[in-house]
Amino acid sequence: MAAALLANVLYSTGFVLEKRALAALPEVSVRRPARMLRLVLGSPLWIAGSLALASGFAAQLVVYRTLPIAAAQGIFVSGLVLLVLLSSRLLGEETSGRERYALAAILAALLMVVLSLREGAETVSEGAPYPLVLLVCVPSLAAGVWLYRSAERRAVRRHRLPTAGVEYGVAVGLLYGVSSLAVKGVSGRLSAGAWDSALQAVLRSPYPYLLLFTGAFGLVMSQAALQRCRASLIVPVCTTVTCLYTAVLGTLSFGEALPEDPARLTLRVTGTVLALAVLLGMPKHDAAPRPPIGAKELTPP
Repeated sequence: MAAALLANVLYSTGFVLEKRALAALPEVSVRRPARMLRLVLGSPLWIAGSLALASGFAAQLVVYRTLPIAAAQGIFVSGLVLLVLLSSRLLGEETSGRERYALAAILAALLMVVLSLREGAETVSEGAPYPLVLLVCVPSLAAGVWLYRSAERRAVRRHRLPTAGVEYGVAVGLLYGVSSLAVKGVSGRLSAGAWDSALQAVLRSPYPYLLLFTGAFGLVMSQAALQRCRASLIVPVCTTVTCLYTAVLGTLSFGEALPEDPARLTLRVTGTVLALAVLLGMPKHDAAPRPPIGAKELTPP
């Protein structure tokens, strides 16, 4: 629990620091990754944010060795509250009433997933069949990259309202969901036997290579999206997709059984469906900027 809460603080702080650093940098693009890396690595504030995220990753390894996947995701998502508070205080971002209701509904939905757990009856799995992991992860990676490219194509069209970042958040969330499954797999390999044999087991598994792919693409995609969109919206969407993806597909892939009690099973399924419904209903665009006070409005003839 302590490691999970620490991971929340580190992740929220890291995203806010990176967002603040990106606001002071020239526009970055996924089409020019080398330029992006040169710009962000020249920002001490961005480096501090990335170190905070890396530390959150280390804390996540500890969490997955001691908690079931679904329970861990329920605790991780509580960091959304801290993220919204930090975004408001340090970035000056404001959320609309509709977005605040949506975030509250997402928290309630994921709380249902946590309440569906029963202390002492949840198993912590250490491994999953590699073909099953690849069957789950590879299409998810392809879907995330495709969705991001689709959002990019729509964003560059003229006369469109500014995007709120929901599609970007879903796309990056899919990549981070795969990354979360890979972290779970690595934690299981590291907890077995001596470190030398455990390291060999990790290298023979698909997990480090999934982490390399999601790390490289996730870095480029998330930084471009974070610069364009509000952290108070894109990060909660990304976090929700990651948590749901990991809780549902991770539980099935790693063989951590669903509740047998009908009430707890209903809570878990209802929470998942509610969170997905809220995501689909969130606004896809920010409101168009209001004209300055005193400006003449154009009226049709």
